[in-house]
Amino acid sequence: MLFISSSAVLAENSNAELDDDWGSEWDNSFDDSPVLPEIVYPEWFKKSFLELPDDIVEALNNGKKGIIVYFGQKHCAYCKMLIDRDFGQKDIETYTRKNFDVIAINIWGSNEVITPDGQTITEREYAIREHANFTPTLIYYDTQGKKLLMLRGYYSPYKFRAAMEYVVEGYYREEPFRDYMMRANPPPRFKVSDMNHEDFFMSPPYALNRSQFKAQEPLLVFFEQPDCHACDVLHSEPLEFPATRKLLEKFDVVQLDMNSDTPVIIPDGQHLTARQWAEQLKLFYAPTLIAFDENGREIIRIDSVAHVYRLNSVLEFIVTHTYQHIPNFMDWRFYTTFGGKMLPPVNHREDSMEFNDKPAGSSTVQ
Repeated sequence: MLFISSSAVLAENSNAELDDDWGSEWDNSFDDSPVLPEIVYPEWFKKSFLELPDDIVEALNNGKKGIIVYFGQKHCAYCKMLIDRDFGQKDIETYTRKNFDVIAINIWGSNEVITPDGQTITEREYAIREHANFTPTLIYYDTQGKKLLMLRGYYSPYKFRAAMEYVVEGYYREEPFRDYMMRANPPPRFKVSDMNHEDFFMSPPYALNRSQFKAQEPLLVFFEQPDCHACDVLHSEPLEFPATRKLLEKFDVVQLDMNSDTPVIIPDGQHLTARQWAEQLKLFYAPTLIAFDENGREIIRIDSVAHVYRLNSVLEFIVTHTYQHIPNFMDWRFYTTFGGKMLPPVNHREDSMEFNDKPAGSSTVQ
């Protein structure tokens, strides 16, 4: 069911164009390793002094809904996809420019930023504070400087349009983003209508309680759904990669239909259905992968497109137990990328967890 005003825009396209739009989210030919040369931002991105309260006032005076802060990297394949495939769509560019000023932040940058709440910190510290681990990350602020929505990772043009209108049309006042986005799922591209089985998935019953006794292995939960193109592609390439398979041997791995009534004893001991657990976790994207440690504490989640390079980085972060001494994934990526240097510590604000209440170290970087 199309539920947003962009349905009128979508209706103008041919079925072939729609199929291509939906299919662009997951593409077997997509290589998510770092790209060369450096990514060039669209010329219409705002040339900001990174004094975001002033940028918000200027957006208000120009009749816009607010600003979008774009957290990216110069060589991030997912950032390039967002710029080329999403902002590269003329209707998305027009709609974005009409309603927002877009301001780019380099997650490794040392330039000072005055954040919407008035704090002066570096770009890098701002990215850490907001848990912008998976680039691109977009934060939508209204004209009062309030955070309305945060998107971590890449989303196809169809879902990106839906997210944009969730903010612009004020749907955030009426319903959670999860409920809104669950109605935005496109029809499948593949003929497979059932869930994709893997031999490393545990069989039911799903007794995942780790609150009383420590497990021997970390837990990785695949929240999926039938008729899911992105789920199908996840199983057709990234999970077939030999290095990925080897890493997965070090996990207890469970697959759940996120909309089903399958009974589950979740890691903290609650007895829920898969649907109830997904609602409690505020999941809106399929597939979402969530990792829990041996004691049942969430480590990290991937709730956007992730191909081989990103997926393996996350799995390595977990199986090496790196998160125990470098709890933030972005810190670790900086450490491995920049020759052993560590990021300075950042004091995390409580309100930065508003949109995905997760422990330090969880995320949703290249």
